[in-house]
Amino acid sequence: MAKDKTIYLCTHCGYESPKWSGKCPSCGQWNTLTEQVVRKDPAPSRTVTHGLATEKARPLPLKEITTGAEQRIDTGDEELNRVLGGGLVEGSLTLIGGEPGIGKSTLVLQTVLRLKGQRVLYVSGEESTRQLKLRADRIPHEEADHLFIACETSLEDIYADIRNTAPELVIIDSIQTISTESVDSSPGSITQVRECSASLLKFAKETGTPVVLIGHINKEGSIAGPKVLEHIVDTVLQFEGDQHYLYRILRSIKNRFGSTAELGIYEMRQDGLRQVSNPSELLLSEDYAGMSGVAIAGAVEGVRPFLIEVQALVSTAAYGMPQRSATGFDIRRMNMLLAVLEKRVGFKLGQKDVFLNIAGGLRVNDPAIDLAVISAILSSNMDAEIEQGVCMAGEVGLSGEIRPVNRIEQRIGEARKLGFRRMLIPKHNLQGIDRTQAGIELVPVRKVEEAFRELFG
Repeated sequence: MAKDKTIYLCTHCGYESPKWSGKCPSCGQWNTLTEQVVRKDPAPSRTVTHGLATEKARPLPLKEITTGAEQRIDTGDEELNRVLGGGLVEGSLTLIGGEPGIGKSTLVLQTVLRLKGQRVLYVSGEESTRQLKLRADRIPHEEADHLFIACETSLEDIYADIRNTAPELVIIDSIQTISTESVDSSPGSITQVRECSASLLKFAKETGTPVVLIGHINKEGSIAGPKVLEHIVDTVLQFEGDQHYLYRILRSIKNRFGSTAELGIYEMRQDGLRQVSNPSELLLSEDYAGMSGVAIAGAVEGVRPFLIEVQALVSTAAYGMPQRSATGFDIRRMNMLLAVLEKRVGFKLGQKDVFLNIAGGLRVNDPAIDLAVISAILSSNMDAEIEQGVCMAGEVGLSGEIRPVNRIEQRIGEARKLGFRRMLIPKHNLQGIDRTQAGIELVPVRKVEEAFRELFG
């Protein structure tokens, strides 16, 4: 009879230790070792195999290895193709993570429903076939004879379904619900996630079949399971957004076959997710004439420029203790910008409530929207409107200077495309730009005071 033993696994890096300690010897994190009971079996019996015959690979000299463009599968989704780098690579292992209810399963299901010429096996460990059918009926699509549904949580049964259907694309929803009999632990544990992912990676590489894994995230916002899961896969995509807003963002955190600077934007609807090809038009209010506290910023997420609306509200503190609140923007950076306004420009905001919001429910980390943030705050404080047709981009330093930003040509081009007449940019960014060919009036500013004089006179 097999003898059980206890080991301690690090939830951060997957390090195994025979005894518990407060600090992981591998990654240095504290209080990450958790107790796991495993069965001590011989090494051969712990090997997870998919049962598909493949030719044994042999070492090759470097000069004999031929290279070429990766064979990609067009998903039919322009936003997803952009983030992946042109489509799914054959034999790749892709991981899509996100909060519960954000739309991960909907994104994958609507993509495979509209995929033509590819046999797809969708394995669900969370929903029944009836639930998946109801979800698919809400998504407009043609007859999907190419899609096969399996509700399994056993890795061995999944490989049996693969042998029976011979799919060209495999979807696993989700990896935390899958378990293998060769490991004696519960589904979702570190050992199970690691072994199942490694086995699926081996299957994908040996057969050339792309595999897409859907993963949960923990309360810290990172993908649940051992960190080694993100090292195993070829591509890690993060699907994020606020459930109270319509917009979702698909980011590439890791991509062995493309750039990690790409970004996909979707709008959540009753009939699924709609691609947003021009997010600037949706993120800007149709009419904000006569309203104070609104400034338009030229932001860049990844390599994609778009204009966003920054809203601010400044009012007298009603309860003595001033409140500071920011939605979609780093609250610590907002406090720093308020300190710059008080120290360098002379505006006293210490006894006033300041509320900041990035319209549309997006969270933007681009420092180039600093100028729009302080302009919106000052506009609300003075109750003075910023002229329509004016946008801006610039990072604000601690001494009140407007620092240069990257990809300024793309920001200018986006503002010109949407019909803006003037744009405030850092003076240093004006070097190398032909103002006569820009198609929009460029106003260089060096300090915060100069920007305020241009905006409010």
